[in-house]
Amino acid sequence: MFDLTGKVAIVTGGNGGIGLGMARGLAAAGARVVVAARNTKKSAAAARALGSGALAIEVDVTDETSVNDLIRAAVAQCGRLDILVNNAGINIRKPPHVLSLGEWRQVIDTNLTSAYLCSHGAHAEMQRAGGGKIINIGSMMSIFGAAYAPAYAASKGGIVQFTKACAAAWAPDNIQVNAILPGWIDTDLTRHARDQVAGLHDSVLRRTPAARWGVSDDFRGIAVFLAGAASAFITGAAITVDGGYSILG
Repeated sequence: MFDLTGKVAIVTGGNGGIGLGMARGLAAAGARVVVAARNTKKSAAAARALGSGALAIEVDVTDETSVNDLIRAAVAQCGRLDILVNNAGINIRKPPHVLSLGEWRQVIDTNLTSAYLCSHGAHAEMQRAGGGKIINIGSMMSIFGAAYAPAYAASKGGIVQFTKACAAAWAPDNIQVNAILPGWIDTDLTRHARDQVAGLHDSVLRRTPAARWGVSDDFRGIAVFLAGAASAFITGAAITVDGGYSILG
């Protein structure tokens, strides 16, 4: 139920943070992982650490040609595509009256349009393989709002609805599409948030029943579950991985 031997997985933004944690889980379960990101040096190091035939491919997830090149290169080198993790993301922390249109588009394109481009590109290969798994990364901002994250919250709310649309459209192709909604996780992205948002660290600890920040390896298990046969009848779901943060009003 949790064996991914012979499967091929692309993880965008898989060279660090949550993406790398998920890549570790997939590789440990037997999948061959393609680390897809812009920083080639960092991606190569991540692929070496993953082992199990992992490889790194450079991609700009906001560019359709680059994404299609990624899909073709992954299939050419690995022979198939079974799993796609749409993890690449950024945030620009400004209130809506300060955020520029260019900044809005940058966040939306990186976080949401990229998921469309990668999923659109992967569909034919998964259909050819007889099925597949797509895992989209949302956020607590898929549920809650924040004055300093208008574009990020919009993109992550959109991820949940996009997940549902793809799940409905591709169920006949045996492609399950689900979303993960991380809580406050200790990554480079949230370290910047702690510098920019006064009192954030203590606030997160007070609200989270698990009384800690998450770490990237907290995503190893959920990645394997959603990528494997154990989740064959789960599609269109949005699963929180947040130490209980979202259960408190």
